[in-house]
Amino acid sequence: MNFPENLRYTKDHEWVSLDGNVATVGITDFAQGELGDIVYIDITSKGKALAAEEVFGTVEAVKTVSDLFLPVQGTITMINPALEAQPELVNTDPYGEGWMIKMTVDNVEDFQKLLTSEAYTALVA
Repeated sequence: MNFPENLRYTKDHEWVSLDGNVATVGITDFAQGELGDIVYIDITSKGKALAAEEVFGTVEAVKTVSDLFLPVQGTITMINPALEAQPELVNTDPYGEGWMIKMTVDNVEDFQKLLTSEAYTALVA
């Protein structure tokens, strides 16, 4: 499994990268592997301010539908447009082209409270 050290993680299997106060969020390599072939991503929360751990969308795989939880409080500013036509990008490149949302983070210190790569690895091991 691949868990890049420059990212932070949640117990719900989302990853986060931070650039200033803009976060990019997706699901981890572990999560996409557990879900299997992803066929649809439903995120309708663009422009909404949400609290940490609120549901911001769902991911649908061949056998299941799973909620997506916001890792930190903030406002969703962008949804990855490529996922509408190619949801399988989450399977093939979860940390790159398969990102899900970009958001403005209310408090950048919240990012530091998320799991490190090492802590996330221990969680899923």
